[in-house]
Formats: sequence, structure tokens, C-alpha cells
Amino acid sequence: MRFEEQLLMELKAEIGARTERRRRVTRRLLAGGAVAGLAAAAAIAVPLLTGAETPAYAVTKQGDGTIRVEINEFRDADKLEQDLKEAGVTADVTYLKPRTTCAPGRGEPVGGEPANAEEWRNSVSYKAARPRTSGVDISPQYVGAGQTLVLEFAEKPYWKLKAQVITGQVKPCTEIDDPSWGDQDGSGGQPPMGD
Repeated sequence: MRFEEQLLMELKAEIGARTERRRRVTRRLLAGGAVAGLAAAAAIAVPLLTGAETPAYAVTKQGDGTIRVEINEFRDADKLEQDLKEAGVTADVTYLKPRTTCAPGRGEPVGGEPANAEEWRNSVSYKAARPRTSGVDISPQYVGAGQTLVLEFAEKPYWKLKAQVITGQVKPCTEIDDPSWGDQDGSGGQPPMGD
């Protein structure tokens, strides 16, 4: 066998081996895609078949010590309170009907009631809970022993949050009309909460 023929046979063998490797990789990719497709279908089908719901909220401890609460739906307030307690914050969570608020006097705010916007921005309550687009960031260091972070969420046409740190016992919420919502389309009320 001449050198050229031997070289040609080796080249054909190498090309055949490369083709076979490509076929195996293609089959693996197709199989992987099929498995991923089945997993995605299961992720959709299992909640539909079992009746499982999307979680109402998520509680995440951040690297800076804050606790982020992302709210998907206004439900499971008692469970959220328990999860916040496990994260180190005693909380009272109330979800209100549209255009309502809790009556004043639920307890004694730490540092007293602020008299103006500047006092509010310097208050413990302001520092303890900062609204976000879809929830709230909580700074646990501002909620001491014997204190409760009171979170009142109201919805429609957008949502808003009232947060206070209360010393001692927190009285139950008595819902009353909230004139700060303004007219029916919401244009006269508070702006939506943001980051």
C-alpha cells in the first residue's frame, strides 16, 4: 500500500469518527431537550393537577442583614407573620380591602407619632420597613425586644403600605375608609410604592 493510499484511508476513518461523534452529541442534545421539555411540562401540569397554588409571598434574608418580602397575593398573613418571626422579626401583618385603612391607635409607636415629614424620615418605623415595587425590605435591627413591626397592606388601584414599630401589645385592626386613596381612578391618592 502506498503512502497516499494509507493517508487517504486514515483521513476517511477520521472523518467517519468525527461524523459518529457529532451524531452522538446531536442525540444527547435532542434527548436533553426532550427531558427539559418534559420537566417544563411537569412543572406546569403538577400544580394544575394537584391544585397547588403559587406562593402568596417569599421571605429572603439578604447579605446586608435585611429581610426581603416579595408579595404575590394578599393572603396567608398569619403564615407570613410566622415566617418573619423565624427570620427574627415579630410582625403583625394585615391585608386590607381596597380603599380602607386600620383605625389609628393600634399601639404606641417607638419614638411617638411623628409631627411632620422630616420626623417621619428620621423615625424607627421609617427605617424598619422600606416599600419595594412588589413587597417590602425589613431592617430587623430597628425592631427590638418587646416591639412589633406592624405592616398594613392595602390594594387597588395600586397597593400601598403603612409600617409602624409598636412597643408592647398591638390592638387588632379595625378597618375604616381611607380618604387618602382619592377619587375612584386613584389619581387623587398616594402614588404607587416603588423601590
